[in-house]
Amino acid sequence: MKVAQILYKNEAFIVGKNEENLDFNDAQLVLGFGSSALVSQQKSFDALKSKFPNAQIALCSSAGEIYDITVLDDTISVVAMAFSSSSIQATEINVDDFLNSFDAGNSLIQNLPSDNLKMVFVLSDGGKVNGSELVKGMNSVKKDELLITGGLAGDGTKFEKTFVGLNKLPEVGKIIAIGFYGDKLELSHGSIGGWESFGLERTVTKSKNNVLYEIDHKNALDLYKDYLGKYAAELPGSALLFPLSIKLNENQETIVRTILSIDEKTQSMTFAGDIPEGSKVRFMKANFDRLIDAAHVAATNCLAMNKSKAKVALLISCVGRKIILSNRIDEEIEAVSEVFGEKTLLTGFYSYGEISPLKPLSNCELHNQTMTITCINELD
Repeated sequence: MKVAQILYKNEAFIVGKNEENLDFNDAQLVLGFGSSALVSQQKSFDALKSKFPNAQIALCSSAGEIYDITVLDDTISVVAMAFSSSSIQATEINVDDFLNSFDAGNSLIQNLPSDNLKMVFVLSDGGKVNGSELVKGMNSVKKDELLITGGLAGDGTKFEKTFVGLNKLPEVGKIIAIGFYGDKLELSHGSIGGWESFGLERTVTKSKNNVLYEIDHKNALDLYKDYLGKYAAELPGSALLFPLSIKLNENQETIVRTILSIDEKTQSMTFAGDIPEGSKVRFMKANFDRLIDAAHVAATNCLAMNKSKAKVALLISCVGRKIILSNRIDEEIEAVSEVFGEKTLLTGFYSYGEISPLKPLSNCELHNQTMTITCINELD
């Protein structure tokens, strides 16, 4: 397996790492993560197609691009891969062609041949697609040992339109699945939030999909404001500092849900993922050092699953973390780099939702406010 990394900026390519002298004509897969303005330009796609004429090209808009150990904006971070004995197959669907996001996820996985399928990497529209339902649909048809990871496209901090595309100009509403096939593939994953829980564990008593109304039969918004104290006056912006941890059942580890908006009229909160009735929740708060340490732990968990260091690590972190960490954002990428070392190429993006199992090779889940890492290697 050979990998190379380049950056598309100001309508030009900058070659970052190509220590194995990958011939770009031999690239089988190209992943590009970039700003909405850039990835939705025909000129950008044409430039990539000219650079990698024989590759499957998957593009996804972002809320920030990860390129080596830096976080950038208004660029396209590109990684190219060529495999020795492994292969890939990719498929694209439009969520508008289905009754709901569950059916879209179901169809997405079934579009890929299942024989010797080891991993599916998913890039989804981050605005029109219900990520929770997409994940449920994919889990409903996947084989037990199949690893599914990925993320929801971003649009900076505008939250207007996100773009995804396979072998053509990215569009709104698209979902891509890239299947990785081969016995010599070495794959691993890690996903950690690093948030600090506080207060009692409570039960969701009234909700609909991703809209929360009541916790312990009390108005959820009032309860949330009580916990926020002085930060309540700064809602909805301050909600990024206080996400919710959720446990869907007693045997499951917690996942994090970001608050997207509040509605004073209906006294409700809308989250970036479903909040089912009966689930257990706790309030959480940000601790900068713990967020950065969590990125280190996610990388360490990946490394523990592998016999050797990965050739490439795909990092998908949450836009909320980028906003909160602000000028310290590079530190979470540097924390990952400290674990993998210079031989592992780092790429990825800041997203509107991360997809990864909680435990090794279990069903995938939709996460918010986490650093999620997918490692890819091919053994000799």
